[in-house]
Amino acid sequence: MKLKKYLALTRAGLIESLQYRLAMFVMVIGNLLYLTLVYFLWKSVYASAGTDTVNGMTFSDTLIYLVLATALFNFMEMYTVWEMGRNIQSGKIVLDLLRPMSYRRYLFWSYSGTFVTQFFATFLPTFVIVTALTHDAVPLGINLFWFVVSAALSVTINFSIDFIVGTVCLYTESIWGINIMKQVIVLLLSGAVIPLAFFPDTLRKVVDILPFQAIYNAPLTILLKDSPSLSDVLPVIGVQLAWALTMTAAGCLFWKRSLRQITVNGG
Repeated sequence: MKLKKYLALTRAGLIESLQYRLAMFVMVIGNLLYLTLVYFLWKSVYASAGTDTVNGMTFSDTLIYLVLATALFNFMEMYTVWEMGRNIQSGKIVLDLLRPMSYRRYLFWSYSGTFVTQFFATFLPTFVIVTALTHDAVPLGINLFWFVVSAALSVTINFSIDFIVGTVCLYTESIWGINIMKQVIVLLLSGAVIPLAFFPDTLRKVVDILPFQAIYNAPLTILLKDSPSLSDVLPVIGVQLAWALTMTAAGCLFWKRSLRQITVNGG
Protein backbone atom coordinates (compact mmCIF):
# COMPACT_ATOMS: atom_id res chain seq x y z
CA MET A 1 0.00 0.00 0.00
CA LYS A 2 2.83 2.42 0.83
CA LEU A 3 4.44 1.85 -2.55
CA LYS A 4 1.11 2.55 -4.23
CA LYS A 5 0.92 5.93 -2.45
CA TYR A 6 4.45 6.79 -3.48
CA LEU A 7 3.83 5.82 -7.10
CA ALA A 8 0.70 7.98 -7.09
CA LEU A 9 2.89 10.96 -6.18
CA THR A 10 5.34 9.95 -8.92
CA ARG A 11 2.52 9.85 -11.46
CA ALA A 12 1.24 13.26 -10.31
CA GLY A 13 4.73 14.74 -10.58
CA LEU A 14 5.16 13.23 -14.04
CA ILE A 15 1.88 14.72 -15.27
CA GLU A 16 2.72 18.10 -13.76
CA SER A 17 6.17 18.21 -15.36
CA LEU A 18 4.70 17.36 -18.77
CA GLN A 19 2.40 20.38 -18.53
CA TYR A 20 5.41 22.70 -18.71
CA ARG A 21 6.92 21.58 -21.99
CA LEU A 22 7.99 25.13 -22.89
CA ALA A 23 10.07 25.31 -19.71
CA MET A 24 11.76 22.05 -20.72
CA PHE A 25 12.48 23.49 -24.18
CA VAL A 26 13.97 26.66 -22.70
CA MET A 27 16.15 24.56 -20.38
CA VAL A 28 17.48 22.55 -23.35
CA ILE A 29 18.33 25.76 -25.25
CA GLY A 30 20.02 27.18 -22.16
CA ASN A 31 22.09 24.02 -21.78
CA LEU A 32 23.20 24.18 -25.41
CA LEU A 33 24.40 27.76 -24.90
CA TYR A 34 26.18 26.75 -21.70
CA LEU A 35 27.89 23.79 -23.35
CA THR A 36 28.96 26.02 -26.24
CA LEU A 37 30.68 28.31 -23.76
CA VAL A 38 32.24 25.29 -22.03
CA TYR A 39 33.60 24.02 -25.35
CA PHE A 40 35.35 27.26 -26.26
CA LEU A 41 36.57 27.86 -22.69
CA TRP A 42 38.27 24.48 -22.38
CA LYS A 43 39.51 24.63 -25.96
CA SER A 44 41.32 27.82 -24.95
CA VAL A 45 42.65 26.18 -21.79
CA TYR A 46 44.18 23.28 -23.71
CA ALA A 47 45.51 25.60 -26.43
CA SER A 48 47.28 27.74 -23.83
CA ALA A 49 48.63 24.63 -22.08
CA GLY A 50 50.43 23.62 -25.27
CA THR A 51 49.79 19.92 -24.70
CA ASP A 52 47.11 17.40 -25.58
CA THR A 53 46.83 16.07 -22.02
CA VAL A 54 46.34 18.11 -18.85
CA ASN A 55 46.22 16.38 -15.47
CA GLY A 56 45.70 13.05 -17.19
CA MET A 57 42.71 14.22 -19.23
CA THR A 58 42.60 15.06 -22.94
CA PHE A 59 40.36 17.80 -24.30
CA SER A 60 37.92 15.11 -25.49
CA ASP A 61 37.89 13.47 -22.03
CA THR A 62 37.19 16.80 -20.34
CA LEU A 63 34.43 17.77 -22.75
CA ILE A 64 32.69 14.39 -22.46
CA TYR A 65 32.90 14.57 -18.67
CA LEU A 66 31.43 18.10 -18.50
CA VAL A 67 28.67 17.40 -21.03
CA LEU A 68 27.55 14.34 -19.07
CA ALA A 69 27.91 16.26 -15.78
CA THR A 70 25.54 18.92 -17.12
CA ALA A 71 23.05 16.27 -18.22
CA LEU A 72 23.33 14.57 -14.82
CA PHE A 73 22.73 17.89 -13.08
CA ASN A 74 19.56 18.48 -15.11
CA PHE A 75 18.39 14.97 -14.29
CA MET A 76 18.94 15.28 -10.54
CA GLU A 77 17.91 18.90 -9.94
CA MET A 78 14.84 18.93 -7.69
CA TYR A 79 14.29 22.57 -6.60
CA THR A 80 13.53 21.21 -3.15
CA VAL A 81 14.97 24.25 -1.40
CA TRP A 82 12.78 26.68 -3.33
CA GLU A 83 9.68 24.54 -2.65
CA MET A 84 10.39 24.36 1.08
CA GLY A 85 11.10 28.09 1.23
CA ARG A 86 7.84 29.00 -0.49
CA ASN A 87 5.83 26.63 1.67
CA ILE A 88 7.34 27.96 4.88
CA GLN A 89 6.88 31.60 3.88
CA SER A 90 3.28 31.11 2.72
CA GLY A 91 2.23 28.92 5.63
CA LYS A 92 1.38 25.99 3.36
CA ILE A 93 3.91 23.96 5.33
CA VAL A 94 1.30 23.52 8.05
CA LEU A 95 -1.02 21.70 5.65
CA ASP A 96 1.84 19.57 4.37
CA LEU A 97 2.67 18.50 7.91
CA LEU A 98 -0.89 17.23 8.36
CA ARG A 99 -0.53 14.73 5.52
CA PRO A 100 -0.45 11.02 6.48
CA MET A 101 3.15 10.86 5.28
CA SER A 102 6.37 12.39 6.53
CA TYR A 103 7.13 15.74 4.90
CA ARG A 104 10.52 14.52 3.69
CA ARG A 105 9.04 11.49 1.90
CA TYR A 106 6.24 13.59 0.46
CA LEU A 107 8.74 16.05 -1.04
CA PHE A 108 10.96 13.34 -2.48
CA TRP A 109 8.21 11.32 -4.11
CA SER A 110 6.47 14.45 -5.39
CA TYR A 111 9.62 15.21 -7.37
CA SER A 112 10.25 11.62 -8.45
CA GLY A 113 8.02 12.11 -11.48
CA THR A 114 10.29 14.94 -12.57
CA PHE A 115 13.22 12.51 -12.42
CA VAL A 116 11.51 10.32 -14.99
CA THR A 117 10.73 13.24 -17.30
CA GLN A 118 14.18 14.78 -17.08
CA PHE A 119 15.89 11.43 -17.56
CA PHE A 120 14.19 10.81 -20.90
CA ALA A 121 14.21 14.47 -21.97
CA THR A 122 17.77 15.45 -21.04
CA PHE A 123 20.15 12.79 -19.74
CA LEU A 124 19.31 9.86 -22.05
CA PRO A 125 19.38 11.88 -25.31
CA THR A 126 22.64 13.54 -24.23
CA PHE A 127 24.18 10.17 -23.37
CA VAL A 128 23.14 8.66 -26.70
CA ILE A 129 24.45 11.64 -28.69
CA VAL A 130 27.79 11.72 -26.83
CA THR A 131 28.23 7.97 -27.27
CA ALA A 132 27.47 8.16 -30.99
CA LEU A 133 29.60 11.23 -31.74
CA THR A 134 32.64 10.08 -29.75
CA HIS A 135 32.75 6.64 -31.38
CA ASP A 136 32.46 4.51 -28.26
CA ALA A 137 34.55 6.79 -26.02
CA VAL A 138 31.87 6.07 -23.42
CA PRO A 139 32.06 2.32 -22.54
CA LEU A 140 28.86 0.26 -22.79
CA GLY A 141 29.06 -2.64 -20.38
CA ILE A 142 28.83 -3.48 -16.70
CA ASN A 143 29.74 0.13 -15.96
CA LEU A 144 26.15 1.09 -16.91
CA PHE A 145 24.71 -1.08 -14.14
CA TRP A 146 27.05 0.34 -11.52
CA PHE A 147 26.35 3.82 -12.82
CA VAL A 148 22.62 3.36 -12.16
CA VAL A 149 23.38 2.24 -8.58
CA SER A 150 25.75 5.16 -8.08
CA ALA A 151 23.29 7.66 -9.58
CA ALA A 152 20.54 6.47 -7.21
CA LEU A 153 22.83 7.14 -4.25
CA SER A 154 23.76 10.51 -5.76
CA VAL A 155 20.09 11.48 -5.90
CA THR A 156 19.71 10.56 -2.22
CA ILE A 157 22.74 12.61 -1.18
CA ASN A 158 21.72 15.59 -3.33
CA PHE A 159 18.18 15.55 -1.97
CA SER A 160 19.42 15.29 1.62
CA ILE A 161 21.67 18.33 1.18
CA ASP A 162 18.77 20.27 -0.33
CA PHE A 163 16.49 19.20 2.51
CA ILE A 164 18.99 20.38 5.12
CA VAL A 165 19.42 23.74 3.39
CA GLY A 166 15.64 24.07 2.98
CA THR A 167 15.18 23.43 6.69
CA VAL A 168 17.35 26.48 7.39
CA CYS A 169 14.42 28.53 6.06
CA LEU A 170 12.57 27.71 9.30
CA TYR A 171 15.12 29.96 11.00
CA THR A 172 15.79 32.60 8.33
CA GLU A 173 12.38 32.67 6.56
CA SER A 174 14.40 33.57 3.47
CA ILE A 175 16.22 31.07 1.31
CA TRP A 176 17.45 32.81 -1.85
CA GLY A 177 20.97 33.76 -0.75
CA ILE A 178 21.57 30.52 1.14
CA ASN A 179 20.44 28.40 -1.80
CA ILE A 180 22.61 30.30 -4.29
CA MET A 181 25.62 29.76 -2.02
CA LYS A 182 24.73 26.06 -1.72
CA GLN A 183 24.49 25.67 -5.49
CA VAL A 184 27.87 27.30 -6.05
CA ILE A 185 29.56 25.10 -3.42
CA VAL A 186 27.96 21.87 -4.65
CA LEU A 187 28.59 22.49 -8.34
CA LEU A 188 32.21 23.50 -7.76
CA LEU A 189 33.22 20.83 -5.24
CA SER A 190 31.28 18.00 -6.89
CA GLY A 191 33.15 18.20 -10.18
CA ALA A 192 30.13 19.39 -12.15
CA VAL A 193 31.84 22.59 -13.31
CA ILE A 194 35.52 21.65 -13.18
CA PRO A 195 36.67 18.00 -13.19
CA LEU A 196 38.25 17.15 -9.85
CA ALA A 197 41.38 16.01 -11.70
CA PHE A 198 42.20 19.70 -12.22
CA PHE A 199 42.07 20.53 -8.51
CA PRO A 200 45.36 21.11 -6.63
CA ASP A 201 46.42 18.05 -4.62
CA THR A 202 45.73 19.69 -1.25
CA LEU A 203 42.25 20.83 -2.25
CA ARG A 204 41.55 17.46 -3.86
CA LYS A 205 42.30 15.69 -0.57
CA VAL A 206 39.83 17.97 1.21
CA VAL A 207 37.16 17.51 -1.47
CA ASP A 208 37.54 13.72 -1.34
CA ILE A 209 36.36 13.63 2.29
CA LEU A 210 33.33 15.85 1.64
CA PRO A 211 29.94 14.56 0.41
CA PHE A 212 29.81 16.76 -2.69
CA GLN A 213 32.16 14.66 -4.84
CA ALA A 214 29.80 11.72 -4.31
CA ILE A 215 27.05 13.55 -6.22
CA TYR A 216 28.53 13.99 -9.71
CA ASN A 217 32.15 12.92 -9.78
CA ALA A 218 31.49 9.43 -8.36
CA PRO A 219 28.84 8.27 -10.87
CA LEU A 220 30.69 9.87 -13.79
CA THR A 221 33.94 8.18 -12.80
CA ILE A 222 32.15 4.82 -12.87
CA LEU A 223 30.31 5.58 -16.12
CA LEU A 224 33.48 6.52 -18.00
CA LYS A 225 35.54 3.57 -16.77
CA ASP A 226 35.77 0.63 -19.15
CA SER A 227 34.78 -2.70 -17.53
CA PRO A 228 35.30 -1.60 -13.90
CA SER A 229 36.10 -4.40 -11.47
CA LEU A 230 34.55 -4.76 -8.03
CA SER A 231 37.74 -3.39 -6.52
CA ASP A 232 37.22 -0.25 -8.62
CA VAL A 233 33.52 0.16 -7.93
CA LEU A 234 32.92 -0.94 -4.33
CA PRO A 235 35.06 1.77 -2.67
CA VAL A 236 33.19 4.46 -4.63
CA ILE A 237 29.77 2.94 -3.93
CA GLY A 238 30.74 2.40 -0.29
CA VAL A 239 31.64 6.07 0.19
CA GLN A 240 28.39 7.12 -1.49
CA LEU A 241 26.34 4.77 0.67
CA ALA A 242 28.01 6.08 3.82
CA TRP A 243 27.27 9.66 2.84
CA ALA A 244 23.69 8.81 1.81
CA LEU A 245 22.98 7.30 5.24
CA THR A 246 24.80 10.09 7.08
CA MET A 247 23.12 12.95 5.22
CA THR A 248 19.69 11.30 5.45
CA ALA A 249 20.04 10.87 9.22
CA ALA A 250 21.39 14.42 9.64
CA GLY A 251 18.53 15.85 7.59
CA CYS A 252 15.86 13.98 9.56
CA LEU A 253 17.34 14.99 12.93
CA PHE A 254 17.78 18.63 11.89
CA TRP A 255 14.20 18.77 10.57
CA LYS A 256 12.77 17.22 13.73
CA ARG A 257 14.68 19.64 15.94
CA SER A 258 13.87 22.65 13.77
CA LEU A 259 10.10 22.13 13.63
CA ARG A 260 9.77 23.91 16.96
CA GLN A 261 10.95 27.06 15.19
CA ILE A 262 8.05 27.09 12.73
CA THR A 263 6.02 30.27 12.41
CA VAL A 264 3.21 30.93 9.93
CA ASN A 265 3.34 34.28 8.13
CA GLY A 266 0.54 33.54 5.69
CA GLY A 267 -2.26 31.07 5.04
